[in-house]
Formats: sequence, C-alpha cells, structure tokens
Amino acid sequence: MAMATAACRRPAVMLMAFAMAAAVMMSTVPPASGTTTLQYDFYSSSCPKAEDTVRNVVEPMIFNDPTMGAAFIRLFFHDCFVRGCDASILLDPTSSNTQPEKTAIPLRGYDAVNKIKAAVEAVCPGKVSCADILAFAARDSAVVNGNFAFAMPSGRRDGTASSASDVARFIPSPAFHLQDLVDSFAAKGLTADDLVILSGAHSFGLTHCAFVTGRLYPTVDPTMNATFAAALKKLCPPPASGGGGRAVSNNQVTDPNVLSNQYFKNVAAGEVMFTSDQTLTSRDDTKAMVDDNAANPVAWMARFAAAMVKMGGVEVLTGNAGEVRKVCFATNTAS
Repeated sequence: MAMATAACRRPAVMLMAFAMAAAVMMSTVPPASGTTTLQYDFYSSSCPKAEDTVRNVVEPMIFNDPTMGAAFIRLFFHDCFVRGCDASILLDPTSSNTQPEKTAIPLRGYDAVNKIKAAVEAVCPGKVSCADILAFAARDSAVVNGNFAFAMPSGRRDGTASSASDVARFIPSPAFHLQDLVDSFAAKGLTADDLVILSGAHSFGLTHCAFVTGRLYPTVDPTMNATFAAALKKLCPPPASGGGGRAVSNNQVTDPNVLSNQYFKNVAAGEVMFTSDQTLTSRDDTKAMVDDNAANPVAWMARFAAAMVKMGGVEVLTGNAGEVRKVCFATNTAS
C-alpha cells in the first residue's frame, strides 16, 4: 500500500520539510489579516492535549479512508475563503437560518469533524474552537497523506453567522481563468504564489464529473492532453447522458491519495481536471512557479505548509469575538 511505504520514509522527509517550512514562515511569508493574533501552542495551558487529541482521531480516520485527508483540507479551504477561518462552513440549517454555507456546496467530512470535536470536548470541555479543530485536522492530513509536518498556530474563535449566498461570492470556481483566481485570492490577502502553491492540494482527493465535462464535451479543451482526455471520457460521459455526480480522483496519473508536488507535473503535462488548474501555466510568473514546484518536492512542501498557515489566518475571530462552540454543527444559541 502506497501510504504504508511512505510511512517508512516519513521521519527524514518530515524533519527536512518541517525545518524548511519553519524557515519560510519566519522569514518570507507576510501575515494575512489576523495572523498576528494567533499563537503557536495556544492551548498549552487551557488544554495541553488538544492537538494530540485531534491527531489521534484524524490519523485513524485517514488510514481507514485515505480520501479523508483531502476532505479535511478542502473543508479548511472553503471555511477560510467564505467568512474567514471561523468554522461557519460547519453550521447546520436551523429554523432561523435555513440556508447556511454547507447547503450551497457538497463537501465531505462534517461528521468526521463532529467526532473530533466530541473527543476534544471529552478532554477539555468548552476550550477548543471548531475553527482550530478544522485547522489542526487539515495540518494532520498533510502529515498522513503528504509525509510532512508543520506547526499550526491557533486561537481562532467560532463564528455565529453562515450564509449560502456567501459561497458563490467568495469561493473560486473550477472554471475560473487565472486573473479571476488571482483576484479571488487577493481579496483574502493571498498572493498569486499562494494560489499556485495551495493548488497543489489537487494532487489528491475526489471531484465529480460535473466539474470536468465542460472540458471534454462537445469538444476537448485544446490545453488538455489528448490521451488523458480520452481516458477521462471513459469515466465521465457527456452531460446529457447523466453521470455528473460520479466521483473521480483529482489525480489520474499517480496515487490519488498522496498529497505531493505531482500535481505540478500534471499541470505541465496537461493532465489536470479543471480550467482553474491548467490556467496556472497561462502567465509567465505562475508558470515558473508551477515548474519550480514540479522540480523541487521538498521546497513545495515547505511552501505549502507556509501557505496553509497564512491562509489559516484569514479574517480570523480572536479574543472575545465569536464563541467556542459546544458542538461544531450549531452555535451555542442555535434556534
């Protein structure tokens, strides 16, 4: 099994990537909005077992279902890009709010996050926010699926608002071209480099044919590798034939459950799913970053770690803002 083999290499790779990530985060990454208010080891006094508890639940989940690592990272990304990293993506509908964010987009991992929260509450009731749990789970997914580790600052508080209408306003579409993507990331204090680096998360996980068929039918997108397109057509029939909900792996080239720089090799070869992937080669500066990440796996790990930390500081609630939810799917005063 690929993950078992990777685990044998983990200590050396993780130490190297961790050291590089620490250097990058300390020396070259400007803080996103709110990042300076977060702290490493935030729970060292109030809940010293918080991060270990999250890790002890997350790791078995991913070993049992390797696709869950990508699900956790995707949840974290979608949470941070809508209202900031405030766990608003996790809130269920209520009588007073029938359309929270999660009703606008199908995502996996909600039940898993609820289980992690229950485990943390059993150790430290009312101390650890769902927003931080989601950040820790995303970080731990990189450990299991990517074989590299990094520290994630914490101290986020949970939001009390969530609106489906915000999803379309802020989440980048897989059909976006480069300038739209750059603008979307800039609105959250992130750069074109962050865009390219974080897109590496498309090296693993699942998507659905509905997001791919626009590049296959009625004619194949000329930027897509023809052999790759022919293989993809066997998985995803024309839209009129149905099958848009069929799940397919983001990475059709190598192990679809490994977070790695393989994504950038796929982009260079025209073997990626989305317009938003292939468009990264349409401008000299982003193409250069694609090529550099493809050639330097450990450097990409360090950059990805730093970009995850930076994204994790987007529009965070800290101090007395927001709340620490008792459960992740409802505010403390839900009705």
